[in-house]
Amino acid sequence: MSYSGNLTISFSNCKPKLFLSFISSLLLISTFIEVVVGVNYSDDYQSTHAILKSSCSTTFHQELCYSTIVNNLPNFSKKVTNQKDVIELSLNITTKAVQRNYYAVNKLIKTRKGLTQREEIALHDCLETIDETLDELHEAVEDLEKYPNEKSLRQHADDLKTLISAAITNQETCLDGFSHDEADKKVRKALLKGQKHVEKLCSNALAMIKNMTDTDIQNEMKLTAGKFNRKLNEDSSETWPEWLSGGDRKLLQSSTVKADVVVAADGSGNYKTVAEAVGRAPEKSNKRYVIKIKAGVYRENVEVPKKKKKIMFMGDGRENTIITGNRNVKDGSTTFHSATVAAVGEGFLARDLTFENTAGPEKHQAVALRVGADLSAFYRCDMLGYQDTLYVHSNRQFFVQCFISGTVDFIFGNAAAVLQDCDIHARRPGPGQKNMVTAQGRTDPNQNTGIVIHKCRIGAASDLKPVQKNFPTYLGRPWKEYSRTVIMQSSIADVISPVGWHEWNGNFALSTLFYGEYQNTGVGARTTERVKWKGFKVITSATEAQAYTPNKFIAGNSWLSSTGFPFALDL
Repeated sequence: MSYSGNLTISFSNCKPKLFLSFISSLLLISTFIEVVVGVNYSDDYQSTHAILKSSCSTTFHQELCYSTIVNNLPNFSKKVTNQKDVIELSLNITTKAVQRNYYAVNKLIKTRKGLTQREEIALHDCLETIDETLDELHEAVEDLEKYPNEKSLRQHADDLKTLISAAITNQETCLDGFSHDEADKKVRKALLKGQKHVEKLCSNALAMIKNMTDTDIQNEMKLTAGKFNRKLNEDSSETWPEWLSGGDRKLLQSSTVKADVVVAADGSGNYKTVAEAVGRAPEKSNKRYVIKIKAGVYRENVEVPKKKKKIMFMGDGRENTIITGNRNVKDGSTTFHSATVAAVGEGFLARDLTFENTAGPEKHQAVALRVGADLSAFYRCDMLGYQDTLYVHSNRQFFVQCFISGTVDFIFGNAAAVLQDCDIHARRPGPGQKNMVTAQGRTDPNQNTGIVIHKCRIGAASDLKPVQKNFPTYLGRPWKEYSRTVIMQSSIADVISPVGWHEWNGNFALSTLFYGEYQNTGVGARTTERVKWKGFKVITSATEAQAYTPNKFIAGNSWLSSTGFPFALDL
C-alpha cells in the first residue's frame, strides 16, 4: 500500500484471507449505514403519514386530502411535523389548482367560438373570482405562518376561516354565472370539474383549519381557566384593529369626516362621476380615503376593486344621493355583474346614500349592491331593487339603520353578514311571483357564513300592502345546501306567511340548512305554524343566540369601532 497525495489501495499483494476480511468489513459497515438510514427514513415516513392521516380524518373528502398531499410531499420545502404544516401544504396545492383553472378560463375566452354576451361576461366574472381566490389563499398562508402568536387565537381562527370560506364561495359564483340559459350549460360543463376540484380542496383546508383552531382554543381555555388571558379575552377595551393608524382613528372618531375628494354631477367637485373618483383613489392605502358624493342622481355602475382598500362613500343623505343603474339578467348580464355598485376592496364603508337598481320585477335578477369587501359596513343607506337587491357575496359585513327593499331573494349571498336596526320591506313582485326576504348560500357546514337579521323591522312596502294577500312573502329559502339565516329580536309584520319559510326545490337542503328565530315580536313572528323541517329551530337559549351577535358572528369587537358607525355587539 502506498500513499502519494491520494489514498490508493492495492489488492495485488493482499493475501486471500486478509482480502476477504477487508471486503467483509466494508460490507458490514455499508449494511450498518443502510440499516440506520433505513430506520430513520422509516420513522420519518411513518410519522409524516400518521400526521397526514390524522389531519385528513377531519375533512369531508379524506381520500382526496391524503392522496394530493402525499403526491406533493417531495415538492414541499418544509418537514411535515404537525397539522399546521399539512394545512400549509394543502393551501399551496390548492393555489396551483386555482392557477390551472385561471388558464383554462382564459383559454375558453380566446378559443371558444359563438359565446353569448352573458357567457363572455360570466367567464370574466370567473377570472375575477379566481383572482380573488388566489389572493385569499396567499393571505391564508401568510396568516398561517404567523399562527398562533401574531394575534389572539380567536382572531387568527376567524380570519383564516373567513378567507377560505370566501374562496369556496368564489368557485360557486363562477359556476352560477352559467345557470341562466340552456346554452350556458356547455360552458359550465367545461369548467365544472376544475372548479369543483378546487372547492373540495378548499373544503378540506377549511375543515383542518377549524379542527386545529378549535382544539388550540379549547386547550388554552383549560390551561387558563378562571384567569385573564390576553389571547382569549373578547371584551378588551382595545377595540381598534391593528391595521388602523392613529390618525385614522381620530378621523373616524370625530363628528365630522373630512373628504379627500368631492364628486358632484354639476361639476362643482373634483369629479363628475363616482367611478372616476374611485379610479383615481390610491391603491392599498393604510389611510381611510373619503369620497364625498354631493346630492344628485348618478346613473352609473361603480366597482371598488380589491386593490382599493379603506375607501369610504359619504353621501348628502340617502334621499338626496342616489347611485342608480338597471343591469339585469333578462337583458344579458349575470347576477354577479348586474350590480349597480360592487364593493370588493377591504374595509369599505358607506353612509347616507342610496344604491338602486331600477330594472323592475320583470327583468329577474338585478342587483343594487354587491359586497365582497371584508370588514365592510353601511350606515343609513338604502338598497332599492326587486329580485336580488342586496348581494352579500362574501367576507364579513355589517349594516346598521339601513333600508332594504325587494321581491324575490332580495337579501342573498354567502357572506358573514349582520343587519342591525334596519328596515326590511318586501315590495310588490311580478305576476305569479312569491317574495323571499333571504336566500342564503352556504355550501359547506364549516363556512363561518350566514345572514343574521338583528333588532330589525320586517314589513311590507307601500306598493305591496294593499295586495299582500295575493303575493305570499316568506323569511327565506335555501339557495344552497347548508343555507343559514337567523332572525333575532326583530319585529315581523303580518306580511310574512305563518309557515315562515319556503323550500327551494322539493326537499333540497331542508335537513342540512339552519334557520333560527329568537325573541321576535309582531303578528308575523308567531312560530306555532312554522315549517317542521329538521333544519328549522326556535331558539330559546340566550347563550345559543349570542353566537349570532356582531360580537361573535363577525368578530365585531375587533373592528366595528373603527367604522365610526353605531352598533350593538351583543343581544
